[in-house]
Amino acid sequence: MAHLRLIARLDIKGPDLIKSIQLEGVRKVGDPHAFARRYYEDGADEILYIDMVASLYDRAALLQIVTQTAEDVFVPITAGGGIRTIEDARALLRAGADKIALNTAATLDPALIDTVAETFGSQCMVLQIDAKRHPGSGWEALRDCGREHTGLDAVSWAKEGERRGAGEILLTSVDREGTRKGFDLELIRAVGDAVSIPVIASGGMGTVDHLVDAVTVAGADAVAMAHVLHYRQLDLGTIRTKARERGLWVRDP
Repeated sequence: MAHLRLIARLDIKGPDLIKSIQLEGVRKVGDPHAFARRYYEDGADEILYIDMVASLYDRAALLQIVTQTAEDVFVPITAGGGIRTIEDARALLRAGADKIALNTAATLDPALIDTVAETFGSQCMVLQIDAKRHPGSGWEALRDCGREHTGLDAVSWAKEGERRGAGEILLTSVDREGTRKGFDLELIRAVGDAVSIPVIASGGMGTVDHLVDAVTVAGADAVAMAHVLHYRQLDLGTIRTKARERGLWVRDP
C-alpha cells in the first residue's frame, strides 16, 4: 500500500502566489517560493505549481519560480500551466520540475500526452482535469483555467489520458475549489473507478475530515490543498498527525 501523499498546491499569476474561488476572483497571497519552502520544511510530500494565467502572461515567471524552488526544496515538484509543446515541458524539467501537468494543450491535441509520456516517461506526465458538474449528471472537463468548455466528459477523458500514457490524474472540482466545503467525492470515486493510475483530489478541502473522506470514501491516492495552508487554518504537521489518528498511512517527514 502506498503512502497517502500530502501535496501543497500553489497557483501562480506572474510572480505571485494567488488563491481563487471556483477558479475566479483571484486574490494575491504572497511570494510562492517562500510558501513552498515553508511547506517543504513542514513536511509536504510534493509541491504543485499551476500557472493560472499562462495564456495571458509571460511563462518565464513560472520557470524562474521552479528554478528557485528546486535549489532548496527537496521533494518532487509538479509544474503546469501554459505548456503547449514538448519544448515547454523540457524547459520546466530542466528548471527542476519532476513532473509536468497538462490541461489545455492536451484537450486541443491529445497526442501531446503520448509525446510527453514517451519522451520523459509516464511518471512525468500528469493529466490535469478541471471538472465542472453538469446540472443533470456527470462532469465536463474545462480548459483555460475553467474559462472554456471542451465538451469532454471528465471521466472518459481521464480514461483516455491513462491510455495515452498519463501516470496520474490531477482532479480539481471547479464547483468546490476554494469553497472549503469538502471535495466532490462522487467525482473522485467516478474517476478513480475508471482508471488504474493515481488520482490526486483537489478543490474544496476545509478540514481534516474532508481529507479523510477523499481517501476512505472516494479512494483518492493523494490530496492537494491550498487555502487551508496559505491562510494557516491548518498546518501540515497537524494534518499528518490527525490523518494517522484516523488510520491513514502517511510518510514520516
